[in-house]
Amino acid sequence: MRRPLEGIRVLDLTIWQQGTYASAVLADLGADVIKVEERRSGDPGRHFDVAPELGLSAYFEAHNRGKRSVALDLKHEHGREALLAIARGADVFLTNFRAAAVERLGLGYDALAAANPRIVYVQASGHGAYGDEADLGSFDILAQARSGLMSVTGEPDDPPLPAGVPVADQVGALHAAVAVLAGLLGRGATGRGMRLDTSLLGSQLSLQAFNITRHLFTGQLPQRRERGGATPFWRAYRGGDGHWFVIGMLLDRGWPAVAGVIGRPELTADARFDTYRKRTVEHAAELVALLDETFLGAPAGEWVARLNAAGMFAAPVQDYAEVAADPQVAANGYIQQVPHPGYDPVRIVGTGIAVDGEPVPIERLAPQLGEHTEDVLLEAGYSWDDVVRLRGEGAIGPPAG
Repeated sequence: MRRPLEGIRVLDLTIWQQGTYASAVLADLGADVIKVEERRSGDPGRHFDVAPELGLSAYFEAHNRGKRSVALDLKHEHGREALLAIARGADVFLTNFRAAAVERLGLGYDALAAANPRIVYVQASGHGAYGDEADLGSFDILAQARSGLMSVTGEPDDPPLPAGVPVADQVGALHAAVAVLAGLLGRGATGRGMRLDTSLLGSQLSLQAFNITRHLFTGQLPQRRERGGATPFWRAYRGGDGHWFVIGMLLDRGWPAVAGVIGRPELTADARFDTYRKRTVEHAAELVALLDETFLGAPAGEWVARLNAAGMFAAPVQDYAEVAADPQVAANGYIQQVPHPGYDPVRIVGTGIAVDGEPVPIERLAPQLGEHTEDVLLEAGYSWDDVVRLRGEGAIGPPAG
């Protein structure tokens, strides 16, 4: 497979998740991603959630697979010079460091553009590039809170709840990846690089574009709904085996067929449910109660199959073990086996993109700290004597021992 970003080099000054997953997606798509890490301990994500039996951090591997690592002391004059030398041969500079911190290191857009006028510079911040709080730090849960997402998550009487996964980081990462791709396309048209800014806060508003826009149009605040249910046909239900499933249908589709599938054909003649509005608004609570009782009569999986056959879309609520065994996940290569030298291969979630009918592969695990420092510096024009000197000065790493 020829991956679409082969030949593109990304200089990746990111830590934790928002920036690192963005560059992992780019690496999956074929970019040569050079991860720049602090020379002693590297990205703090390296040390988070390590599985002792594998010696791997699921967190770090998920966000850094397929990259190369260089270890530089960017506060050292020669370490900074080394980064700028690498940047001269790069297409993209991506960072989620706070803008003030990057400027203090002498690595703002002006410095990178002076070294390489064709560089696409993407700053993935917490709160955006402008305003009094532009340089305020952020993490996933803070963005979920400030963006309004937590206010609409959970059951009606719950306290504000974050999503069960770091959705702000992941959506922020995908926005940063989109910015990179847009910058590369724009450079192809103009011949010059540019700066693009994304943020956790902005990406979370974008995620809720319809929901927030509805408030702007009407002034109304959304209310949480029991079991996520906007209507009886957009809701979670429990089957007779104790497993949950969801119905998700926005169209007025096949009510007589559905009534037959659930073994209640008489409901089609019930005056409470003979129009779509009656079923979904006026008598929705009564219909939900009937469905709750009916769905206890068979296993969740059976209801899912029956409802889908009738054109009423349904899906099981799966835990991660069930997701990992899902034949649809396997058929599309959404989880892949990646070599782990000295061990059995490990399974990792991929990008979920296919090229010419073939899932984009994860070629290798995340790099060791500084594993490619010498290679990348030699590619940037340094001699071996220069590399030895830089190591002796403490400008590059990792330290011996």
